[in-house]
Amino acid sequence: MEPQLLSAWAGHWTGDGTGVTVIIPPPGTVGSGEVRGGAPATREFALLDPSRLVDRVDAVVLSGGSAFGLSAADGVMRLLHSRGLGFPTPLGPVPIVVGMSIFDASVAGTPPSSAAGHAAALAALRGDLFSVGTVGAGAGAVTGRWRGGASPGGLGMARGVSGDASVVVVAVVNAWGDVIGPDGLPVFNPDSSGDAVVTPFGMTNTTIAVVLTDAKVTKADCYLLAQSGHTGFARALNPAHSRFDGDAVVALATGAADADLDLLRVVVADVTAAAIRSAVTPPDAAGAQRAD
Repeated sequence: MEPQLLSAWAGHWTGDGTGVTVIIPPPGTVGSGEVRGGAPATREFALLDPSRLVDRVDAVVLSGGSAFGLSAADGVMRLLHSRGLGFPTPLGPVPIVVGMSIFDASVAGTPPSSAAGHAAALAALRGDLFSVGTVGAGAGAVTGRWRGGASPGGLGMARGVSGDASVVVVAVVNAWGDVIGPDGLPVFNPDSSGDAVVTPFGMTNTTIAVVLTDAKVTKADCYLLAQSGHTGFARALNPAHSRFDGDAVVALATGAADADLDLLRVVVADVTAAAIRSAVTPPDAAGAQRAD
């Protein structure tokens, strides 16, 4: 699998049941995002609002460790700053680093640190092989907790095209609900009763995703692309966007190809659903082509 995602780079740091995944797009990449889950752990999301001044994103950091894991973004920020990357200010560049975290077992142990984020960013910039599954931010992910048990989760990736524009989605799937296949059925068989059981402490879940396209779109358009990513969540997770999830999507656009925004949104929804499924299923069962 190539480490390059369109013109961006991605890398992992994988620890004991937790990890960090960093995506570094080219300078000047436009971005926005949206949270729909009830229990998010995020960094710099207010800046992603289309009404805010800054429209660029220099890196997106996906991590385990819930709110503790957001510190991984500090290491990425320092590395980018050392290379002169970031939003220009009178006192020098300020890297715009967006963070999203899932809840995993490292909350009770050693969550990802700034050093882990730095290591993942270095892996991205080196062009290390980018793998999927229980690696990086997906190392401690599980799904199906709403049934009182747990099924496998992980990190997935899928891609698609819309006219001359390409789309790649990276998703970390740690959902309260089940992963749903293209046939509308759970990928993993539920317990024999098939009844959902709300666990005593349900707020240990989240699915997070990064939509990356080379389309020429605005920050406000990226916000719409993030919304379409959430449409993909609703197709591939049941239930999605619960009070117990921190579901969030960031959409990035590098601006190299012409695209019809509405047709692009259709592709983003499809590819996001496929990326979620690919985190836990073979490529031929995920519903779209994996990025390989």
